[in-house]
Amino acid sequence: MSSPLVISELSLEYVRVPVSAKQSGLTVDPTADTVKLAFSAAGVDPSSGDYKTSSWETDATTTPATYYARCLVGPAGTVALAAGTYEVWVKITDSPEIPVLRSGTLVVT
Repeated sequence: MSSPLVISELSLEYVRVPVSAKQSGLTVDPTADTVKLAFSAAGVDPSSGDYKTSSWETDATTTPATYYARCLVGPAGTVALAAGTYEVWVKITDSPEIPVLRSGTLVVT
């Protein structure tokens, strides 16, 4: 997510974060790893309870494939967010690494 993603607080949709992983210089498929997304106020690091269970989406039409961590945001979604600006974080649990990455900005209107 390079420019802010803007969604309505009335909308129910996936927020997608592209994820790339390499090992020994080769692209690897991260979808066997557990992934969670968090949405925090600007300048605030998420706490452990802020991370929401997320899923993977694979776009196999690209070479190499593009992998997205995704979380359903909105009414009746995994997380409902009030109007405001949020930092989006992705946490991937692998072994032994557990990267936590700030991934962009989400604006809910």
